[in-house]
Amino acid sequence: MKNIGKLIWEYSIMSIGAVLYAIGISMFLDPNNLAPGGVTGIGIILSKFIPLETGTIVFIINIPLIIVGFWKLGHRLIWRTFYCIAITSTLIDTINNVYGRALTDDKIISAITGAGLVSLGIGLIMKQGGTTGGSDIVVRLLRRRFPHIKTSVLFFCIDCMIVTSSAIAFRDIVVALYALVAVVVGSFTLDKVLYGTDEAKMIYIISDHSKPIADSLLKDLAVGVTFIQGRGAYSGKDKEVIMVVMRKALAPKAEEIIKKVDPQAFMIVTNASEIYGQGYKNIFSEKL
Repeated sequence: MKNIGKLIWEYSIMSIGAVLYAIGISMFLDPNNLAPGGVTGIGIILSKFIPLETGTIVFIINIPLIIVGFWKLGHRLIWRTFYCIAITSTLIDTINNVYGRALTDDKIISAITGAGLVSLGIGLIMKQGGTTGGSDIVVRLLRRRFPHIKTSVLFFCIDCMIVTSSAIAFRDIVVALYALVAVVVGSFTLDKVLYGTDEAKMIYIISDHSKPIADSLLKDLAVGVTFIQGRGAYSGKDKEVIMVVMRKALAPKAEEIIKKVDPQAFMIVTNASEIYGQGYKNIFSEKL
């Protein structure tokens, strides 16, 4: 029962993501000729030149990509992808046929709102182990080859190429620039959806009062503290360096605690974009 409940939850979230994605395309981007990238962007461009609707074109283009994905990425991901593609393609065409116009003719509002909804939808789907097909599959394949590059960066590069194609196809550089705005907004939104909650602060503390500092951090913030053995290059004295990782919201409080115990403490504060382990991400989870 637990697995069934988990499956229902995951597909429910993917369904919400697919609906947001379809609304962003059919009510903001497509009717304003804004091709924000990906297979959907290609679909928006082609729908202006061939007698097929955007959702139908997107579905057709995705067929060979799904076959490649099934071979490279496994059946679990592809079944979820097919489910999401079916919903998004159907909804895009349905909304276009029923509503038939843009929610607003203001292209900057359409670019920002449409791209935000699309990227939010993609992020929700990807966090549940699915994709919306198209460039999502391409990006996952590229991530296997270049795991050090963020998903949002790969999306941005692909989308920029398609935006350039839209400028040539529509012969309208202004519309292409609005589409580029959509790409930037979409990349930012996707980055926050996929990585925003994982961001943390890592602090190194060098102090002659390392034990009281560690005790205060453990007691007041309930965060994990690690001692690293170090030695001063000038003094030659052994020192215990404290390393601590915590949620971003706790970092200001941690700095106050450290300054209170030892105003002369030397601190290095840095961002930690992905944390694996207890209280954070599962080390065995697939990297997004």
